[in-house]
Amino acid sequence: MKIIKSLSEMHQLRKQYTSSQQSIGFVPTMGYLHEGHVQLMKQAKQENDLVVVSIFVNPLQFGPNEDFERYPRDEQRDIQCAKAAGVDVAFFPQVEEMYQEEHSVIMQVQRRVQVLCGAKREGHFDGVVTVLTKLFHLVAPTRVYFGMKDAQQVAVVDALLTDYHFPISLCAVPTVREEDGLAKSSRNVYLSQEERAEAPSIYQALQHGQQLIQSGNKHVKQIVEEVTRFIKGHTRGKIDYVDILSYPQLETIDTIDRKIIIAVAVQFQQARLIDNVVINEHGITMTDGR
Repeated sequence: MKIIKSLSEMHQLRKQYTSSQQSIGFVPTMGYLHEGHVQLMKQAKQENDLVVVSIFVNPLQFGPNEDFERYPRDEQRDIQCAKAAGVDVAFFPQVEEMYQEEHSVIMQVQRRVQVLCGAKREGHFDGVVTVLTKLFHLVAPTRVYFGMKDAQQVAVVDALLTDYHFPISLCAVPTVREEDGLAKSSRNVYLSQEERAEAPSIYQALQHGQQLIQSGNKHVKQIVEEVTRFIKGHTRGKIDYVDILSYPQLETIDTIDRKIIIAVAVQFQQARLIDNVVINEHGITMTDGR
């Protein structure tokens, strides 16, 4: 596995593999890799000639008082994890090169960001699409891989690829979970023992909402109330949001008559956890959001 830390090295490598017409699977991450990332890398390995993983804690997508400085980092652990997953190139771009002191352009997302995580994280998705645009130009992938745990991010990336005519296929991979249902996340390490015991109730609440839809309930307000009640009854975490929206448009609806997302965010003492299910109007899971 090659380890690259400069943009010039990445440019040179890109020239090599594009000239040989090899397909490139790209997994952009912020590091502290876990089993969810491993599944992305393994799927990329199955579907491409080469796999590139980027590890970059992007300062543009953290707001004031968020956990940029505290976000877990472990370069050697990430290298070993990527190597074990069969990655060909581990790309560690440096902040100083990615964002030079006088950089002039930050992209702005107009839709799909006024709800869910985007509602309270102003500028977050602007930072996401800005760094992804840079990385897409640097890596020139054939396919890019994201986990459905961050379903709003998948929806925004879908819009980015479409609006800017990137010749890149978006591959959305089902959320990887612990045995008790908790979605794998780099932030799970922040949970106390008691919080970790309660956290699986988030996914259980989503399943409860899904079962209501399967039983014929199509009323968004009622299902949101039921999911909210379930979480409040099973965890001391503070609910940030519970919402049901069309997917991937992420627009408000009153009745479930199309593909939707049930999405939840819960704030524990040191960790904010998100989770979701994307389902059709009959309550059937759409594993890749499509």
